[in-house]
Amino acid sequence: MSADSWELPDELRQIQETVARFMAAEVKPAEDKAEHDAYELAPEVLAQLQAKARAIGLWCVRSPQEYGGAGLSQLGQAVVAEEAAKCRMGAYVPACGAFGADPPNAIWSGTPEQIQRYGVPGVQQGRKIYFAISEASGGADPARAIRARAERKGDRYVLNGSKMWITGADGADWGIVFARTGAQGDRGGISAFIVNGQPAGMSLKPIRVIRSYSPYEIHFHDVEIPVEDRLGEEGQGFAICEKWLIEGRIPYAAGTIGIAQAALQIAIDWARERTTFGSRLADKQAVQWMIADSEMELRAARLLTWQAAWIADSGRGDLKVATSIAKVMATEAAGRVVDRAIQVMGGLGVSCELPLERWYRELRIKRIGEGPSEVHRMVLARQLLGNRR
Repeated sequence: MSADSWELPDELRQIQETVARFMAAEVKPAEDKAEHDAYELAPEVLAQLQAKARAIGLWCVRSPQEYGGAGLSQLGQAVVAEEAAKCRMGAYVPACGAFGADPPNAIWSGTPEQIQRYGVPGVQQGRKIYFAISEASGGADPARAIRARAERKGDRYVLNGSKMWITGADGADWGIVFARTGAQGDRGGISAFIVNGQPAGMSLKPIRVIRSYSPYEIHFHDVEIPVEDRLGEEGQGFAICEKWLIEGRIPYAAGTIGIAQAALQIAIDWARERTTFGSRLADKQAVQWMIADSEMELRAARLLTWQAAWIADSGRGDLKVATSIAKVMATEAAGRVVDRAIQVMGGLGVSCELPLERWYRELRIKRIGEGPSEVHRMVLARQLLGNRR
């Protein structure tokens, strides 16, 4: 955005329009043939979509161009994330996977050997990768919650412990796992490790949740990790983890806005057509106010998300606070908007004929994932009250 205008730059506006057209012309027709709660397309269908996306430059939009990604700015990522979420499985599989899955940004701060061995193939070959922070002891406070431990023995680390709520762990080519190498409760005592494949001593257990896409609990028992697969220096894991979390909240927030905007449009279209008690739903004040409130909340959440993206791109301002604000405002507003859309639709809103009931379930998780709303409010409160002291 320019300094004197709220408009997107022309380049990002064109990307926004390109993604919207691709979703309408390519993704939605393919997804319509899948089951209501599906979270993946048939391999041959997905391959065709991905080839088309690569051809127009919509591939791994968060990964650097030099490694095969689109290399979009944070604002560009937010724009794409919002449009890519406008499909049934968009909450957790944007564009049904057509744009690929970016490796965690932490890999780009690894050694040249790590980037070439893990990062580049992750982009070029669209490999499945996971990021493991949370444990049964908690996820919102990793400095204290992490109990998994990696002990160095010669040229290897031996990893023991468990991780929970890990999306995408099944069938992944590799993952980044955070384990304690120092004292309990010490942020400087956490290190990051690349776990290649599914080595001996590693086991997975699906955790059934209210969405069809199950996260996993991962157990590590005497799993050996070569020292060269430590990411960063020993004790730098928390900084690596925090960078991933903070930057990831921007597309995370934007995606929820996209879903809610799609839900709102469904409600608007229905209200214009549906007649009850002698008049259209669109003519009833109760419905008008639900529609109006929803649009206002989404516009506010979008601008806050774009502001966080601008801070990330410019380096000006407190990015941690800005992303916390965006994450809370977007996820909570999106939940309310989808709830209102269902109310406008009536019984049809909770049927599997429409994506609303699926979005309702999946958006509920968004207020917990990537840090619950209460923790982000705490981050903002600390900043405000600390400054006043």
